[in-house]
Amino acid sequence: METTVPERGAGGRGAPAPRRPGRSPALSSGTGKAAARVAAFAVCQAALVAGAGLLITGPARELWPMTAEDAVVEALVDARTATLTTASTVVSALGDTGTVVGLTLLVCLALVLVPRLPLWRETVFLAAAVSLQSAVFLLVTASVDRTRPDVERLDDSPPTSSYTSGHTGAATALYAGLAVLVLSRVRAPWRAPLAALLLLLPLLVGLARLYRGMHHPTDVAGGLMNGSLSLLVVGRAALAGHSWAARPPADATDIAVAAAEQRPAPVRKQAAVIVNPTVTDAATRDRLRLVLAQHGHHDTPFIDTTAQDPGGGQTAGALRAGAELIVVCGGDGTVRTVADALAGTGVPLVLVPCGTGNLLARNLGLPLGPADALAAGLAGEPRTLDLGRIEGDGFPTVHFTAMAGAGLDAAMLEETSDRAKSALGWPAYVLAGAKGLRAPRMRLTVSLDGGPELHRTARMVLIANIGTVQAGAAPVPAARPDDGLLDLAVFDPRGAGGWLRAAGVLLRGGGRGGDAEEPGANGPAPGTGGRDTAGTSRAADSARGPVEFHTFRRAELSFTRPQPREVDGDPVGPGLRLAAEVRPGALTVLLPARER
Repeated sequence: METTVPERGAGGRGAPAPRRPGRSPALSSGTGKAAARVAAFAVCQAALVAGAGLLITGPARELWPMTAEDAVVEALVDARTATLTTASTVVSALGDTGTVVGLTLLVCLALVLVPRLPLWRETVFLAAAVSLQSAVFLLVTASVDRTRPDVERLDDSPPTSSYTSGHTGAATALYAGLAVLVLSRVRAPWRAPLAALLLLLPLLVGLARLYRGMHHPTDVAGGLMNGSLSLLVVGRAALAGHSWAARPPADATDIAVAAAEQRPAPVRKQAAVIVNPTVTDAATRDRLRLVLAQHGHHDTPFIDTTAQDPGGGQTAGALRAGAELIVVCGGDGTVRTVADALAGTGVPLVLVPCGTGNLLARNLGLPLGPADALAAGLAGEPRTLDLGRIEGDGFPTVHFTAMAGAGLDAAMLEETSDRAKSALGWPAYVLAGAKGLRAPRMRLTVSLDGGPELHRTARMVLIANIGTVQAGAAPVPAARPDDGLLDLAVFDPRGAGGWLRAAGVLLRGGGRGGDAEEPGANGPAPGTGGRDTAGTSRAADSARGPVEFHTFRRAELSFTRPQPREVDGDPVGPGLRLAAEVRPGALTVLLPARER
């Protein structure tokens, strides 16, 4: 929002000059100031832990409870048994340097690499807390010289001082840090028991170090203090809700939207945003409102989908109300229902990926961040894409944008819960797919473009408008959403070798390989983008490998017994039949010019 600044009078009084563009304090992160405070408090932490150690080994060494420490360690030594010694070995290993570093690295990689889970603040919090604990430990052991208990020790004595317990400090920083993340990020009912278990682990590590004769009780207490202070110092700076780094005010987005709306802008098409509320939170909506305002779309309505109407009715209603541009914010299922309503209308669509798979957006090379994808689409140009139209027994005729299929992939989708998808992202599908491997092969008959019937067995069949899926896998590598064709992939691997060859086809991501059927030798049909259709010719059955490919304009699939089926990631129930045909250029999508 633009403000006026009164001119300075003769006395030099008045408001300060306007800040330079791009230097809004409402949107600054305060990272430098937070880092300086972390450093200052880390010095204080080291001084506190070291001071406690010097007190324990100096003026307070003849006071209780220091005078009772040796008796506690000796009592634990006297209570040793083979079972307890084995248990203490396992528990003590949880605080080993290698274990702590390895687990920290794995957790941090998961926090930033798992789709829909990138948590940069949480990653910095955990990595910095473990690192700070280690740095303070090294400083303290160099300044506090304390010998280890005079008992039989079960581990080799490292050159460091007995104070503090490095195992206990590292375990506190790691496992208590994980407990903080579980309590702050997980909403499942098991979060409290899991957090309690994680908080218990540092105490068990400390007890194991006492049992093994490696530390005095106050050494363990010093380790607990060091790890806890590391979490407190780093957490205050890194985690959301902290007070050290400057945070945007609660109405920062409203201020930015108001400023964008006051800027003159050319007349824009009337737009509507179709939103799946289960995958789009309030913060994402605020960012999308800001991007829309920055591109001249003011007061754009956001229309939520429902379980009963996942997007088609809302899109039709927006079109009746005069919408000339539709923005869809959701996963593959939401995109499918909106595209189904837009098929053949010519009204352009902007894709904002917010789901688990986001297959169409991935294949079009769009950014996977919602705000970035919206900005790219609004600044893009119209491009026509094909849609597939599919029908079967038990569900009505619908359009799909990415893939439909039967067999293993559909069973995998049915077995994946919403909770698993929310927590793990697309890897949840892989875990669920293991159950489907026990199902018997399907038997099916395939008819392509009116040609002779093909009789096949298969683990799954895919009807594809796009080629690649998550993690770079390409189950139908030659499929393109604008070539006027659909692709059929029949997966029938047998034995370990067949599965390995099928995996090779998936991961190569190139054209059809030797394990796949080449669709003909009679030359490409007109309008097929240089690719033959399967209806013109086929390879001999003897040439088939674990994955067989065809292209077509219309296909009919019949199964000897009901098979699980899916359309764009949504299960549609088991059935005996699928029929699909391509609708060339039926959907208009706004894409960046470089994608043309």
